[in-house]
Amino acid sequence: MSISAPSLLSIKETPIHPNFSATYSSLGITETTATSMRKAIAAMKKQPFDFIVCEFMYRYGSDYAGCTISNLDVMLASRQKYSPGARVIALVDKTEQQYIAKLTEHFPLHAALVYPVKREALQQALSQINRGL
Repeated sequence: MSISAPSLLSIKETPIHPNFSATYSSLGITETTATSMRKAIAAMKKQPFDFIVCEFMYRYGSDYAGCTISNLDVMLASRQKYSPGARVIALVDKTEQQYIAKLTEHFPLHAALVYPVKREALQQALSQINRGL
């Protein structure tokens, strides 16, 4: 019986999202990439992931329902159904770091890494997760 490699969903909504493909590969993690939350949710419906790396963007304005905190809310709610074991690492601009606490009141995050994200910080967060699998 073979053990499959850990899987990671990398949600790259903006060009500032760092390319950590080589890092994931060196850790034995299989990466799937999505360029929008809609595509990320579709990917989760096809397979559960062990990790999700995504960009946090605070919602300064209000939507019609007035119930979202960030771009991650709908994806994180879907994660509970389709990838409940996935550990989420959010990448956040230092000017929005203060809003992460509002998000974590509703959804758990494994880590929030501040831009510019260093490879070593991401490796450390993933290694902590790997030990827990």
